Amino acid sequence: MSTVAPPIKSKNRNPFLCPSDISFKSWPVNRKAMPETLPFGTLSTERYFQEALGSLQHCDLPDQLKNSSFLSCIVIGNGGVLRNRNLGEKINSYDVVIRLNNGPVIGYENDVGNKTTFRFCYPESFFNDPSQHDVNTTMVFIPFKSIDLRWLKEVLLKKKVSLRGFWKKPPLNLAYKNNQIRILNPSVVQRAAFKLLNLPKVVRRPKPPQYPTTGIIAISMAFTMCDEVHIAGFKYDAKNPNSTLHYYGKEIMSAMKKMLYHNITAEQVLLNDLKSSNRIFDLTGNF
Repeated sequence: MSTVAPPIKSKNRNPFLCPSDISFKSWPVNRKAMPETLPFGTLSTERYFQEALGSLQHCDLPDQLKNSSFLSCIVIGNGGVLRNRNLGEKINSYDVVIRLNNGPVIGYENDVGNKTTFRFCYPESFFNDPSQHDVNTTMVFIPFKSIDLRWLKEVLLKKKVSLRGFWKKPPLNLAYKNNQIRILNPSVVQRAAFKLLNLPKVVRRPKPPQYPTTGIIAISMAFTMCDEVHIAGFKYDAKNPNSTLHYYGKEIMSAMKKMLYHNITAEQVLLNDLKSSNRIFDLTGNF
């Protein structure tokens, strides 16, 4: 593998939220301090986090990763640039393979491999295809709103699931077992937004709030726990609206215009900067 500069990280590799990480705080005097609320913090949703965590068995790294002295990681984007690249064997060689949302593996092994250490999801993007389920995968849950935590608790406890407030119907049951699920620490999302992307902390109406994409959040987590971070599949042909958006399916680039809550331009600039400074290495070439 190519040598890249390791990210600065703390001694604690664990990027997941544990009950001990939650402390009840009063609302700050400056009510514009939104970074302390979801998806960047736990302020005002502490009870929901506690209830969701109470439904899980674990909140730490899987045993096989806890005591590793060195971790090489790759974050796999879902970009069409992965098609016909035959990177599957290379991707499988990393210690940690991180995948995003509903990017499939079976049927695409030659290009994207078949190893999945972590898969990032939120309710509306939950990858719940039983035919694609992997017992060796840990699902990393990203809550963007309080009802996401309520949903997680309800599906884990097999209670009646309320679907009110979701922009797309989430699943009513999970292919993942309880011990395969972790909740991402909101501090990882906060670092992605304000330290990596430099997104504005205050957004004036009627503009929508700005959130990092799942891919940038996954890279932020990789910087937390990995000694070497590589990526693949993050390139999009924005100049060609009819080009293929993903390595799977038939969706085209024009669908990117619907992403009102993401700053795709800022993210591409960030990826270029990370590559130029050797903090990441890109298997699929230039951005």
